[in-house]
Amino acid sequence: MDTRRAVRARGITKCFGDVVALDGVDLEVTQGRIHGLAGPNGAGKTTLLGLLLGLAVADTGRLEILGTPVGRAFAAPDGVAGFVDGPGLYPSLTARQNLAALARLRGRATSAKGIDDALHQVGLTSVADEKARGFSLGMRQRLGLAAALLTQPRLLVLDEPSNGLDPAGKRHVHGVLGRLAAQGTSVVVSSHRMDDLEALCSEVTILATGRVVFSGPLGKLAAESRELDYRVRTSDPEAARRLAADTAGVRIVDDETVVRQDAGPLVVRAPVPALDELVALLVRSGVAVRELAPVVSPLEAAFLALTESR
Repeated sequence: MDTRRAVRARGITKCFGDVVALDGVDLEVTQGRIHGLAGPNGAGKTTLLGLLLGLAVADTGRLEILGTPVGRAFAAPDGVAGFVDGPGLYPSLTARQNLAALARLRGRATSAKGIDDALHQVGLTSVADEKARGFSLGMRQRLGLAAALLTQPRLLVLDEPSNGLDPAGKRHVHGVLGRLAAQGTSVVVSSHRMDDLEALCSEVTILATGRVVFSGPLGKLAAESRELDYRVRTSDPEAARRLAADTAGVRIVDDETVVRQDAGPLVVRAPVPALDELVALLVRSGVAVRELAPVVSPLEAAFLALTESR
């Protein structure tokens, strides 16, 4: 038993009739980390989340959750909580009543203080006695997170937890998940938002047509020698353009779909080593670099490159 792994899956397959939802999937989630799950629609993300929550069982393969092999029963392993396709709530009950009812369904005795603490963690104290039917999508997502927190899970599985959240609400939820991971809870987050995954996750798995096309640390994606488009804003745009043209491995992008060169920063296409050389050359030439950022994030670029061909 590897206590450093909250999830270990080997060769997982799952079919629905003639549809192969998961095809030989391997997955490892490190204890105390936030692991992102990305992929286009139909890639198998929801099916995989369902397996982790005990809502489905694999046809073949081996799955261990929190060190315990998962059998053929439809049941969430002890210590696991979360939701898929949005949390199930009672619209006629208040936020506080929903949490009490959900705790009873799970056979857990939860005190009023425990419920209030969960509501406070997700920022819903002010609406604790309002009925869920009037909640926005973002508020329902936060209430679903509060319900999961009641069980003090060791593995938290969330599907699009930032759905419908405004920037302040998203920052609040990100803070909750970050604190949980720091305290040793493992978190699996599925999202279509690459910026959310980059902000939250230290590891990511990308699925396409039921297969894993990448799994590992986010830094591994950025460290690869793929070419990306970067915005470069400097104190001397003309000198920067001239130096970029003279730097091996760097190409100037004039495509107006990326950015108009005469209306914004210089945009170059380069692998990381060539970009580093350009930055060093700019500094040596006395050109101040005021902005250097990818036009498309490394995760989004990798996502597109790895999934579009499939």
